[in-house]
Amino acid sequence: MNIELSADATEFGRQVVRALEAAGGDELVQRAELEPGIRERVVEPVLRDLGAWDLEPRKDADELEAAAALCRSAGYLAAPYPVAERLARPTDLDVDGLMVISGSAPEGAVSGIDMRWAAVTSDGRRSHAVPRPSDVPPRASAFVTGLELQPIDDDGGKDVALGLVLPCWTLLGMLDRAIDLTRSHVLVREQFGQPLARFQGVQFQFTDAEVERSGVDVLAKYALWSIQEGRAEAIEDALALRLAALEAAEIVFRVAHQLHGAIGFCDEATLSWISRYSLPIRRLPFGRSTTEQLLTDRIGTHGLTGLFSEPGEA
Repeated sequence: MNIELSADATEFGRQVVRALEAAGGDELVQRAELEPGIRERVVEPVLRDLGAWDLEPRKDADELEAAAALCRSAGYLAAPYPVAERLARPTDLDVDGLMVISGSAPEGAVSGIDMRWAAVTSDGRRSHAVPRPSDVPPRASAFVTGLELQPIDDDGGKDVALGLVLPCWTLLGMLDRAIDLTRSHVLVREQFGQPLARFQGVQFQFTDAEVERSGVDVLAKYALWSIQEGRAEAIEDALALRLAALEAAEIVFRVAHQLHGAIGFCDEATLSWISRYSLPIRRLPFGRSTTEQLLTDRIGTHGLTGLFSEPGEA
């Protein structure tokens, strides 16, 4: 089992970060709050020029890895565009993207994006989805809006795993950035005449956060491999990844905000934007308790197979 991303996929992720930084970097999400139209006018062309929408993650393992690296890089800069949703698009429907939704009150962070959307519930029920017009400003909604659904009479179970995993890669990129920002902050900020990083309590907190982030890193790669291999347990692996990512996000952002202090909640701090725009991914399609319940219902008493299974089980 090799769960590491290829060198090409990793380099593609680096190129995505460079391209987004050249287009505005951290200012992109700030500008999008004031002028939502730049999401399609500025962000989308940057990714198109990189060949993002030519990727076929459902058909090719290398392109699936490139798609995951792209999502991670987009998350690193909180790029204000539904990258994961577009990359998860089904191949058997005439749509531009896919969202996993909850069974009741379906929503997606696609407000103002004029595209054809499909939606799928965790049990595989698919629909065409039309975003409702929203009068809530992005500052309060983070581009989340309700969806009008037109059910499709087919089985979309094969869409669920990819639709859950790719947004987790976006969230992983956000956790990467929160860790990097916090590391830089505690190395530079001084208290009692020495950098915060030298205090043992700060070191313990930061280590806890990094352990959580690195755990999600491994599970994200494993869930991607599970999809590549067409494993029957791919949805369980995707739910396990989502649960771990949500738990890690709570810890990483809590520690990051604590170590930044009050400034971490101010618009002047990049952490504030990363944290705020992680919320749609953490809340949609369902939060931690529902994710845990769905995973428990699927695995029953047999448990997960995977990285830490007994010999012969995986």
